[in-house]
Amino acid sequence: MAEPQPSSVHEGMDREDPAPLPTSAEDRKAAAAMSSLERRGGDDDDAATKPNKEIDQEALGKAISRLELADKAGTVAAGEKKTKEKEEVEKRAKIKVDQADVTLLVEELDLTKGKATELLKANDGDAVKAMRGFVMLRIHNLTLDRMLITSKEVNGESEEVPQAQTEGL
Repeated sequence: MAEPQPSSVHEGMDREDPAPLPTSAEDRKAAAAMSSLERRGGDDDDAATKPNKEIDQEALGKAISRLELADKAGTVAAGEKKTKEKEEVEKRAKIKVDQADVTLLVEELDLTKGKATELLKANDGDAVKAMRGFVMLRIHNLTLDRMLITSKEVNGESEEVPQAQTEGL
């Protein structure tokens, strides 16, 4: 069963508020291509129909070329991103990690060997730098958790905070 509509709403009526604008560049280009196709002028006479068909063909060609250009640009950007990611993975794979540093991180930071190795590789094999980064990240996360808990208390959404979140503060 349909919901009752206000008396000011009629079937087939245009919306008063405009449609939301596209946010991504690709969406904007597609919208521009579609709007160029939708633009039609003139009467429905035979004399006006032929030029409109030509205009429609031309607009369609332009719209397709715009979309192809946008697709190529997106493909190039994605390719560059993948290339950079590959280079970074290869760079990390080449970094030699000392097993004593891995053991240190496993014991002191309560990490698995795999996570400790990855953390060391991300920090160029420097154990001190890795530990500082890890601790700073933990402090940042705990601060965000505190802020979330405080905002919930202010908004009256108080709930039990698990002991694990408050340990070490």
